[in-house]
Amino acid sequence: MSAGWFRLVRVRKVKTALYRVAVALSGGVDSAAAAVIIREQGHRVFGVTMRLTDAPVTPAAEVASALGIEHHIFDLREMFRDVVIDAFVAEYLAGRTPNPCVVCNPRIKFGALLQKALELGAERFATGHYARVFYDSDSGRFLLARSLNPRKDQSYALYALKQEQLSRLQLPLGTKTKEEAREIVRRRGVEIAGKESQEICFIPVGDYRTFLRDKAGGGIKPGRIIDHKGNVLGRHNGLPYYTVGQRRGLGLAAGYPLFVTALDTARNELVVGPVDMLYSDGCMVGGMNFIPFDRLEKTITVSVKVRYAAKAKPAEISPAGNDRVAVRFKTPERAVAPGQAAVFYDGDVVVGGGTILYKDEG
Repeated sequence: MSAGWFRLVRVRKVKTALYRVAVALSGGVDSAAAAVIIREQGHRVFGVTMRLTDAPVTPAAEVASALGIEHHIFDLREMFRDVVIDAFVAEYLAGRTPNPCVVCNPRIKFGALLQKALELGAERFATGHYARVFYDSDSGRFLLARSLNPRKDQSYALYALKQEQLSRLQLPLGTKTKEEAREIVRRRGVEIAGKESQEICFIPVGDYRTFLRDKAGGGIKPGRIIDHKGNVLGRHNGLPYYTVGQRRGLGLAAGYPLFVTALDTARNELVVGPVDMLYSDGCMVGGMNFIPFDRLEKTITVSVKVRYAAKAKPAEISPAGNDRVAVRFKTPERAVAPGQAAVFYDGDVVVGGGTILYKDEG
């Protein structure tokens, strides 16, 4: 891939057709702003909302009412539990660190909810994500790109979307800041009551450890904390309560900082070490989805994010067979956690991504 791909994020504006657009409303600022923008562009807008937990979806209904648009609520609790929540718990029990949004987006929001919207006559589907979608006439493919706002980019969480999903998608906040989104909503006179998106939508109170204890407490056992030489340093409360790179909450006094470097589920041991042991030269990634092309045929240079909040770092990715890609970082990367998504970029364009299976030792 070459720097020429970067031109795809600077396409000229063209006159767009008007559509019947379903906007995924959560009751928050971002989705409300997306609905306002889409409507002001002249599209025929209606709202759709997923009911994923037992929490009320009243805020979304109130936003739709304030905007004066048709609104539909779909009960997807059973599917969400089977596809997202159960997998979230199982991944932690297996010693991995999952990202539930990456699982939910292609299967639930842009899967089941999009299908419901199409059945209601939607021609396009819009959300409040901060990212951009373009059509590239040379390749005949829809491309995903970073938001123009570097402080608010959510393209990482959308890497798994397929061409048929991207072809329907409109992301009106891809050129906006959060402050601009709030102003758009205020200008329209919509009250949001301070609702903001949560890190994990199905864990409204407390942290994920409390949630895991409630869901799988019987399968979580305390065990030994060891260093890389096998020396026993203490006891852990249960491997799912720890993540690679964690320093706080270990209860160890070694005279120097110790970090979680691995979770050994076979022995139920938490492995810790000094900071230099957090770095990896590469990792193996599986369950791939590529956006500009169907599959990786040769080694290419990209930048890669190994978690949502990480900075993208230069790397080479190579096909490794069995729907896998080998990642080799230009410089060692810190806290590479199995279960997290590795997402690849060429400039602002999302090349694709997958799930980190294991890391190479640095």
